[in-house]
Amino acid sequence: MQTLSDVPVRHWYGFFLSLLTAVMWGVLPVFLKLSLEGMDAVTITLYRFAVAALFVFLVLVKSNKLPRLGALQGRQWQLLALAAAGLIANYVLYLVGLDYLNPETAQVLIQLAPFLLMLGGIFLYKEKFRPLEWLGALVLFSGLLLFFNDRLPLLLGSLNQYSIGVIMLVLAAITWAIYGLLQKVLLRGMSAKQVTLMMYVAGSLALLPFSAPALVLELGPLQLAALLFCCANTIIAYGAFTEAMHCWHASKVSAVISTAPLFTIIAMHFAVSWLPEHFVASDINLLAYVGAAMVVCGSILASMSRAKKV
Repeated sequence: MQTLSDVPVRHWYGFFLSLLTAVMWGVLPVFLKLSLEGMDAVTITLYRFAVAALFVFLVLVKSNKLPRLGALQGRQWQLLALAAAGLIANYVLYLVGLDYLNPETAQVLIQLAPFLLMLGGIFLYKEKFRPLEWLGALVLFSGLLLFFNDRLPLLLGSLNQYSIGVIMLVLAAITWAIYGLLQKVLLRGMSAKQVTLMMYVAGSLALLPFSAPALVLELGPLQLAALLFCCANTIIAYGAFTEAMHCWHASKVSAVISTAPLFTIIAMHFAVSWLPEHFVASDINLLAYVGAAMVVCGSILASMSRAKKV
């Protein structure tokens, strides 16, 4: 049986792939925001699922590792359905929330997702929550309070576009955690690529009746290019993430990926400079930037604590 020590570790290659994933996920909200100018959240998600499903299908066909549907039992089908529902909801809710918020806020808020996954692991799978993870959680939630320091009255007041956007992002984080918890069970009998294919196909079929694929014909050149990038991003980021997990320590991969909000902030600065007719500078004060840095640090602390136990 192969142990962790038998797996070749390629530090710089793993770091590069992890950094590529962080950059791709970091800039994604900016391109999604452009896509939302000419297409609704459901249709954008349909295209992302369909393109990714086709790519993963071709990869599995080439390696002769397509999932054997006949071998799946009733409980597995139920878990697949629930996991697909969670992933679909995550993609759509994230986009709906992004439509109300700026990309930086969306990316900072979605950092709740891995912590919710950890909490779910404690209650469902009896996993231990280590002191460093508690510290990471404290730093992250303190960072969130700082990030919203000047928006708390707006957030806690009457229902408005900003609070709706925040609620959608929190729900997106919850549904991603549900998907992640169910995926842990599914991976006992299927490979990661097989589960991913099932999720993308299920998502494409479920969203098709509620989408408007013909909208792609009405997109301007910039919006079309943004949509194509979002589709490619799903494939490239997932591929880089999977390969990084194979050749580097999972805790270090997670720590590097946690820096994604920083790349979102950088990408937004360029977007405002290059495309002022599409983006406006976010009114984020110094305390909010400190809060964003704390959110990233909290995520890194929790991720690195996983290195203590293989």
